[in-house]
Parts: sequence; structure tokens; C-alpha cells
Amino acid sequence: MAEVQNTQQSGEMTRRFIEFVLMQAQQIALMLGQIPGPDGKPMDPNLPVARIFIDQLEMIREKTRGNLTKEEENMLTKVLADLQLAFVEAGHQAAGPAPAVTAAEEKSGAPVSDTPPDEDDGKKKFSKSYG
Repeated sequence: MAEVQNTQQSGEMTRRFIEFVLMQAQQIALMLGQIPGPDGKPMDPNLPVARIFIDQLEMIREKTRGNLTKEEENMLTKVLADLQLAFVEAGHQAAGPAPAVTAAEEKSGAPVSDTPPDEDDGKKKFSKSYG
């Protein structure tokens, strides 16, 4: 009898885990502009927030490695792969067409700017890229 109860609890936990992952995926799809917002209108993509949600799902995958059922693991892997692809596609759409490269930029390998640098621009600027 205890074995049947453990199987039922395990099935319930699997169902809850899958629901959790799918709810997170829905939030990411909303942040990527793939589904309409609460008002029914398409939302503009919010890539930084989408990246946070994707990173959280990746963290969950790492923290639960070896403790998931095959069904849970396969579903989480597929959802993450689909969302990462959608994130890259949304990033390319948000960036628009690539800017034209001038001959001077192509020769030097660095962008050439006609505007002088600002006086306060002495700080180093860092950015993180996921694309």
C-alpha cells in the first residue's frame, strides 16, 4: 500500500513540476512578445526580463540534475531549447538590419565615429551578450 501511495505522490510531483516549467515558459513567451498581454494586445519584447527567466530555468535544470524523471528532464530540455531559440530570434528582430560597414571600419576592424568622444566618457562600459 505504501508503494502505491509513493507512486501517486511521485506522479503528482511530476505534474506540478511540469506545470511550473510551463508557467515559466509562458512568462518568457510573454516577455518575448510571442503571446498577447493581459489586454489582448501584443507586447513589445522585454529581452532583459526574458533572459532572467531563461537563466532561472537553466539554474533549475542544473540544481535538479539527476533528480528528475526522464519525462521531466526531456520536457525541461525541450522548453529551454525552444525558449533560447526564440530569445535569439527576438534579439535579431529587435536589433533590426545590420548597419552598413564603411571602408575605413572594414579596414581597421573597428567602428569609426564622426563624433568626438564625450569628456565624461572616460569610464569603461561593459555589456553582456547572450546572442
